Amino acid sequence: MEMVPSEENQFVPKEIQNAAEEPRVLCIIQDITSAKTVNERLTLNLPASTTVSKLYEDIAQKAGYVNGTFDLAWGNTSDMAPLDHSSEMSLSESGFEPGGKRNFLQLTDKDGEQPQIASDESGTADSSGLDDSSQERFIGPLPRDGTPGCSDYSSPSYSYSSILSKSETGYVGLVNQAMTCYLNSLLQTLFMTPEFRNALYNWEFEESEEDPVTSIPYQLQRLFVLLQTSKKRAIETTDVTRSFGWDSSEAWQQHDVQELCRVMFDALEQKWKQTEQADLINQLYQGKLKDYVRCLECGYESWRIDTYLDIPLVIRPFGASQAYGSVEEALQAFIQPETLDGPNQYFCERCKKKCDARKGLRFLHFPYLLTLQLKRFDFDYTTMHRIKLNDRMTFPEELDMSPFIDVEDEKSPQTESCTDSGAENEGSCHSDQMSNDFSTDDCVDEGICLDSTGSTERVLKPKSLLTFELFSVMVHSGSAAGGHYYACIKSFSDGQWYSFNDQHVSKITQDDIRKTYGGSSGSRGYYSGAFASSTNAYMLIYRLKDPSRNAKYLAVEDFPEHIKSLVQKEKESEEQEKRQREIERNTCKIKLFCMHPVKMMMESKLEVHKDKTLKEATEMAYKLMELEGVVPLDCCRLVKYDEFHEYLERSYEGEEDTPMGLLLGGVKSSYMFDLLLETRRPEQVFQPYKPGEVMVKVHVVDLKTETIASPISVRAYLNQTITEFKQLIAQATGLSAETMRVVLERCYNDLRLLYVPNKTLKAEGFFRSNKVFVESSELTDHQVAFTDSLLWKLLDRHGNTIRLLVLLPEQSPGTLANRTLCQKVGDDSDAPFDGSKGNRKSVEAILEESTEKLKNLSLQQQQGSSTSDSQKSSDASDFEHIESPTQEADSNSSLCVAADNRDLENRIRATPGGSGGASSDPENQFACEERSDSEVNNDRSTSSVDSDILSSSHSSDTLCNADSGPIQLANGLDSHSITSSRRSKAHEGKKETWDTAEEDSGTDSEYDDNGKSKAEAQYLYFRAEPCHQDDASWDAQKCLVVHVDKRITLAAFKQNLEPYVGVPSTQFKVFRVYANNQEFESVRLNETLSSFSDDNKITIRLGRALKKGEYRVKVYQLLVNEPEPCKFLVDTVFAKGMTVRQSKEELLPQLKEQCKLDLSVDRVRLRKKTWKNPGTVFLDYHVYEEDISISSNWEVFLEVLNEPEKMKSMSQLAVLTRRWSPSTMKLGPFQEVILESSSVEELKEKLSEISGIPLENLEFAKGRGTFPCDISVLEIHQDLDWNPKVSTLNVWPLYICDDGAVVFYRDSTEEPLELSEDERNELMKKESSRLLKTGHRVSYSPRKEKALKIYLDGGPAKDPGQD
Repeated sequence: MEMVPSEENQFVPKEIQNAAEEPRVLCIIQDITSAKTVNERLTLNLPASTTVSKLYEDIAQKAGYVNGTFDLAWGNTSDMAPLDHSSEMSLSESGFEPGGKRNFLQLTDKDGEQPQIASDESGTADSSGLDDSSQERFIGPLPRDGTPGCSDYSSPSYSYSSILSKSETGYVGLVNQAMTCYLNSLLQTLFMTPEFRNALYNWEFEESEEDPVTSIPYQLQRLFVLLQTSKKRAIETTDVTRSFGWDSSEAWQQHDVQELCRVMFDALEQKWKQTEQADLINQLYQGKLKDYVRCLECGYESWRIDTYLDIPLVIRPFGASQAYGSVEEALQAFIQPETLDGPNQYFCERCKKKCDARKGLRFLHFPYLLTLQLKRFDFDYTTMHRIKLNDRMTFPEELDMSPFIDVEDEKSPQTESCTDSGAENEGSCHSDQMSNDFSTDDCVDEGICLDSTGSTERVLKPKSLLTFELFSVMVHSGSAAGGHYYACIKSFSDGQWYSFNDQHVSKITQDDIRKTYGGSSGSRGYYSGAFASSTNAYMLIYRLKDPSRNAKYLAVEDFPEHIKSLVQKEKESEEQEKRQREIERNTCKIKLFCMHPVKMMMESKLEVHKDKTLKEATEMAYKLMELEGVVPLDCCRLVKYDEFHEYLERSYEGEEDTPMGLLLGGVKSSYMFDLLLETRRPEQVFQPYKPGEVMVKVHVVDLKTETIASPISVRAYLNQTITEFKQLIAQATGLSAETMRVVLERCYNDLRLLYVPNKTLKAEGFFRSNKVFVESSELTDHQVAFTDSLLWKLLDRHGNTIRLLVLLPEQSPGTLANRTLCQKVGDDSDAPFDGSKGNRKSVEAILEESTEKLKNLSLQQQQGSSTSDSQKSSDASDFEHIESPTQEADSNSSLCVAADNRDLENRIRATPGGSGGASSDPENQFACEERSDSEVNNDRSTSSVDSDILSSSHSSDTLCNADSGPIQLANGLDSHSITSSRRSKAHEGKKETWDTAEEDSGTDSEYDDNGKSKAEAQYLYFRAEPCHQDDASWDAQKCLVVHVDKRITLAAFKQNLEPYVGVPSTQFKVFRVYANNQEFESVRLNETLSSFSDDNKITIRLGRALKKGEYRVKVYQLLVNEPEPCKFLVDTVFAKGMTVRQSKEELLPQLKEQCKLDLSVDRVRLRKKTWKNPGTVFLDYHVYEEDISISSNWEVFLEVLNEPEKMKSMSQLAVLTRRWSPSTMKLGPFQEVILESSSVEELKEKLSEISGIPLENLEFAKGRGTFPCDISVLEIHQDLDWNPKVSTLNVWPLYICDDGAVVFYRDSTEEPLELSEDERNELMKKESSRLLKTGHRVSYSPRKEKALKIYLDGGPAKDPGQD
C-alpha cells in the first residue's frame, strides 16, 4: 500500500489521508466482559460514513475477539438495546456524534456468553480483508497526549486483548514497560541480525552453573525464541530487564540506544567468557583504526591502533552554519586530518623540536556489521541547553566503504614508529567514546602497537568486498529532553522492510526509509534544523555483502536440541497462560461477608468458577472464612446480600445444585450485590428470605427504664398493612399489638409514627432496609401528641447523642478517682459509688469536695453578675442523668437520678433546637412530624450509642432476639450490626466547620454583652463516665467517656466538663484530635458539636480560653548573631485595642516566670515575623487591629536591645548589616543601622561611620533568601550583586521597603585571600558542613541523570551512600 506523510510526520495510507477530509467519529469502548479488561479502553477514530457492521469488525479485530460473539451498547445509559450487528447504517445516522465529541460504548456479553478470543485461524479469516489498523501502518511514533518521553504504555490503542493475536506480518512486537522503547528497538535489531541470533541459539545454558533469572544470554535466548515462535501480537521484556539487575524504576528512565548497545555488548562479553561465543561481539561489530601524527618536515609518524564498535558521525561541525548532507560526506570529514601549526605545533622525536604536523584518523579494518551513530544530540553554548539537530542527512541503501580505507596502512608499517601501548590518547575524539578493546585481559582499554607479523597476515580486501547493505535504521522522534525510539528493519529472508514500533509491527517501503533522513523541504540556512521534522534516523546498521559469510535465519526445524526443548517449554507455558486466562474469563469474583462467631464481621472475595454449584461454592466460602472447627458446614449457607443497605435480599432454598454462573447472572466485572455466609446454631433453623421482602431492624423501647434495646431483625412485605406489621413484630418480640406504637426512622432526625392501620409499608416509605422503634405500655404517654411524648423525646435524644473520648490534663487537680463524676442534684444522691476498680473516696466526700470547689469557682467567676447565674449550677445539673458503670435497672443504686423527668421534658420542649447555632432554620423544629432531611442515606443504626447510651445497664449486652418467638430462627443480622465498622455521622445535614480561630473571634465569646452565659437556657443530654482500658488507646486514669447531645454548644459542653477538669471553663482549652494525632483548638463557643462523630477524641489543656477580641500569639526571640536566630519563648494572648507597650508590659512577667528572662520594657521591641524573617518594628504607641493587623495563632518576634529604642517613627528604616572581609575570608557580626530615609547615600554614610571604610571605597550588596541570608564565603565575593547603580533602596534590584533587610558591605580596596588548592578544598568542606547545618543551600546542583548500568551480579549493591 502506498504511504504518505501525515501532518505529524507519520506515514499513513493514502486512503486514510483522503478520509480525513470528512467528519470523524471518536469512539471510546469499555470492555466490561471480565475483570481483566474492565479498566482498558479501546479508542477508534473513524470516518462518519463507516457502517455499524464495519464498526463491529474493527472492534473485534482491535480487541482480539471473534466478530459476532459480543454486543455493543451505549455507555451512558443502561436501557438502550445493543447496536445491530448487521446494520449498514452509517455511524452519523446511528446517533454517533462527529467532530471530536466522545461516543462512549460498552462491549458486553452476547446472550450471557463471554466473547470468544480470536484464534490464529479465525483471526486470519476475519481480518483477511483488513489491514491491522490505521495505527499498525504508522512507522512513526504513535499518537500521544503530547507528553514528553518515550512511553507508549498509555497509548489508547493498546489493550490487554490486543496483544493476544499475532500481527499479520508474522512478526511479534515488544511491550513497552513505560519508557523502554530504546531497549525494544535494539532487541528487535539484534533479533533480525541472522549472525547474532544464530550464535545466541548455539550457546547452551547450564542451569547448574548460573541462576536463569540473572543470566542475560539465557533471557535473551528465551526472548528470541518467543519472538520467533509465539502466537501473541507482543511479548513482555520484563524477564530480560530483570536479568540486567533493573527494578521497576528503571522502566521509567529514558536512555540513549547507542549507550545501551555498548553496555549490553560489554555485559554479554563478560557473561560469555570461556565459551565459544567469547569473541562473538568482536567478530561481528569490532573494527580498527589508526590514530596518527605525521611530522611535515621529516615525515616521521607516530601512531597507535584503536578498536571501535561504532563510528560517531558529526551532523553539523562545531561553529558551522551548514550540516553535512550525507553519511559519505560525514565519513570523509571523520578521516580528514588537521594541521598542527603555530602554538599547536607537535614535538617531533626525530627532529627533536616542535614542528608543523598533520594529525588524523585512518580506517584499517571495517567490521562485518558496521554501526554508524549520527550525532544528533549536541550542546548549545548560547542557551546552555542540550539540543537535537534535525538537519537532513541522507544515507544509501548500499554503502561503499573502499574510499575510506587506508591502502598505505595495509602495507608494512615497519618504517614507522609506534607510540607506547599505554600512552594517553589526549585530544582524540574516540579515546573514551569510541575505542573499546574487547580482549580477555580484564577489558583494559589500551592502544595496541602493530608489529610486522600483524600486518603481513592482513590481506587487502578487493573493493567489491567493502560494500555494505543497510538493514536497520533506529529512529528517534522528539527532542533532546525526551522522545520515542522505534526501528525500521529489513528482513534478510524476503528483503521486505518492517516498522518495529514497540508492540506494533507493520510493513513499510523504501520511500518510508527515505523520510527518516530528517530536515525539511525548504532551505532555511542556519535555522533549518529548528523547522525540520523531529523524527529522523539516529543509528544505522549495515552488513557486509559477502556471500561466504552472509547467513540465513535458523529455521525452527534446524534449531539445536536445547533450543527445541526451550521452544517446547515456552509453548507449554503459553498454553498454560492461555488456559489460565480462560479460567479467569469463567470465574465469578464477588464480595463475601460473614458474621464470624469469634472474629465478628469478616470480608473477603469469593472467586468461584461459573460451573461450580452453590453447594461447592458454600464449601469454598466456609474454608475462606476460617469456620472449620467453629461452626459445622451444614450450619452455613450463602445468601444474596446488599452490604450498603445491610439488606438480605434472598436465600437459595432448593438450589444447592444450581451453577453459580446462573445464580449470579453470569460472569461480570462487578456485581450490584454481595454474598453473605450465614451461620446458625445446631438447634436453630434457617429463615427463608424471599425476593421482594424488606428487612426491618426492630428496637424495643422501655419508657420506664429509658432504654433502647439492640435490634431484632424481622422480614416483611411492602404490601403489608401497619396492622399486619404490628402483629409480625408482636410475634417476634412478645409485645402487645393492641397497645403498640411503631416509629419509623426514615433518615436522620426524621421520626414518623405509623398510626394509620390500613396503610401499607410501601406507602409509609419502607425500603430495602429499615429501622423502627416499638413501645407497648399502658402509660398516658399514648394520649399526648407524638412530638410532645416521652417516646419522641427519648428517641430524639438517642438519635442526637454521640460518644466522645476526652483526655483530661495531667496537671489537673486530683486524679479521676478523686474527681466528681457528676454535678450534685439536690440531696437525692447519696448512694455509694463502687463501680470502678481500686479504692476511691466515698461518694459523699467526692460530692462535698466538688460542691465546695464549685462554690469557690462560682464566687470567683460570677462576682457582680445577676443571681440567676448562681442558680445555674444546680439547675443545669437536673438534666444530666449520669449513670454508674455497674448500676442495675433499679434506680436505688444510681449515682445521680434526674430530679423530675417532667421538669426535664418541659425544659427540652422549651428549647427544642438547642441554642446558639444548632440550626438557624426556623423550620428546624422537632414538632414537625413530616420533616425530611437531605441526608437520606445516613444510618444511625450502627452508632455505638444505640444500645448502651440510654440503657440502665452499662454493658447493655442483654439483647432481645428472636429466641422468644414460637420458632427458633437463625438470623444473619441478629443482635449485631452487620458491619463491624461504624458509619461516620460527621455530615448529618449540617455543614462541617473547621475549629480554628482565624475568623472573627468576637463572635466566639463565652459570654454575651451583658455577661450572661449563652448556655444558660440550653438543657441537652450530657453523661460522663470513666474510660476503661478497652474503650480507648489513652490512659484510662486520665480519660473520660462522654455521651452528649451533639446539638450542645461548645460553651455549654465546656461548662459541663468543669467538675471533671477542676477549673472554670474559662481556664481550660478544648483541642480536637484528628488523624495522625494532629490537634486543633476548638474556639467557636457558640457553635454546636454537630461536626463531631462517635469516638472522636478531645484533649483538654489548662490555660486561659480566649475572650471576645482576643488572639493567641506565639512569641519567638530574635537572636541575629546566633546559629539558630529564631527561638520559641511563650504562648500569650493579645487583645484588640491593646497598644504594643501594654502587650510588652503583660508579656514581661510571663517571660520572667516561664523563661527566666528579666527584661526592661524599654529594652525590648516586638516586630513582625514572616517565617524566619524579621520584619516591621512595632512602635510602643501602635494599636492592635488599628495599626497592626492581627490574626489567630499569630507569630511575633521579641528582640532584646542593648540600648534604648532608636526607632521612633514609621518613616525610619531598620537594616541589618554585616561586613565581609575578603582578606580574611570572614563575615563580621550583624549590626543594625537605622535610616531616616530610603537613600543609598545615607546607607553608605552609616556603613562608613560604623566600619571606618572610606565612602568612596565602600561597596554593598543585598542578601538573598531567608534570614540570615547565609552564603558560602567562597561565593559571596562574586555571586552577590555588589554596588548596584541605584540612588534609593526601594527600587530594583534592592527592593528594600521594610525593616529587617540584610545588607553585606566590603572595602573595594581589600584584596581577596589567595588560597592553595588544599586550603580551598578544606574551606569548601567547612562551609558545606556549616550551611547544611543551618539548612541553607550550598550551591545549585541539578538532578543528575541516572547512569545506564547492567548489573552482572543480579542487581546493584544496596549502599545507602551510593548515588
